[in-house]
Amino acid sequence: MLESRASYDDLIDHLVRTTPLQRGEAARVIQDVLAYFDETAEDFIRRRHRELQAKGLVNTDIFDRITAELPYRAVTPPEYSLRQLRRIVYG
Repeated sequence: MLESRASYDDLIDHLVRTTPLQRGEAARVIQDVLAYFDETAEDFIRRRHRELQAKGLVNTDIFDRITAELPYRAVTPPEYSLRQLRRIVYG
């Protein structure tokens, strides 16, 4: 569990001091954030495509939106062409 990792104890303590979170909740929040930023660009593209498609957007709008969102990821991935995006989503 995250609580046993000493490198995050300061962060957990900070969250407990500055938010209404309990220690276990703070550790879970940190785990969720780390998992979010661990997501590969390809996994992000697939996930966002599914999410936006479920909202009723069409591929043209979906791929424009994904292209606009990619540079703001924690680690900026390479620029993908429309063809590369489609290949990631559809194989």
